Order: sequence, then structure tokens, then C-alpha cells
Amino acid sequence: MATYLMFGSYTIESVKKISAQRTEDAEDLIKKFGGKLKGGYALLGEDDIVLIVELKDTERAMQASVALSKLLGIAFTTAPAVSLDEFDRLMRDI
Repeated sequence: MATYLMFGSYTIESVKKISAQRTEDAEDLIKKFGGKLKGGYALLGEDDIVLIVELKDTERAMQASVALSKLLGIAFTTAPAVSLDEFDRLMRDI
């Protein structure tokens, strides 16, 4: 499983629909793509929300990102993430 950070920006319409149920629906949708919601945070600044998600691969990350946008009305930017230990291992021979 790979880790992805999903940064979301609310629209006026999506703000009107904020609820615990919508959060549960988002987690169920991530599970539908074989993933797991590891954490989520509300933010101040350019992005309004960040989700930390584990998914099998980039294909499923793209599908989940678009499906979440359709479900929630939130525009997501999704980026792969690696732990610092993994990053150090990858950079060792450069």
C-alpha cells in the first residue's frame, strides 16, 4: 500500500454540506477503492482539508480523488508520500 496526501478546497456549496455523515461517506468511498483513511485534518490557509490515505497504487488514488470530488463537491489535489526513512533509502545511491 502507498500513502497519498489529498489536499481539498471547499466550494460555497460543499461548505453547506459539512457533516459527520459526509465524513463517513468519504471513508466508505475510500474503502470501496481498497484503501484506508489513516487521518484527516481541517486546515487554515490555501487548502481547507487534508486526508492521509493508503491506496494500492496511483490508478486507485486517481479514481478515489475524482470520486471524492464528485461525492463531496470538494476539489482535491492528490500527492504520493513516502516516509523519511524510505526517502533516505531511495536517495542513498544518488
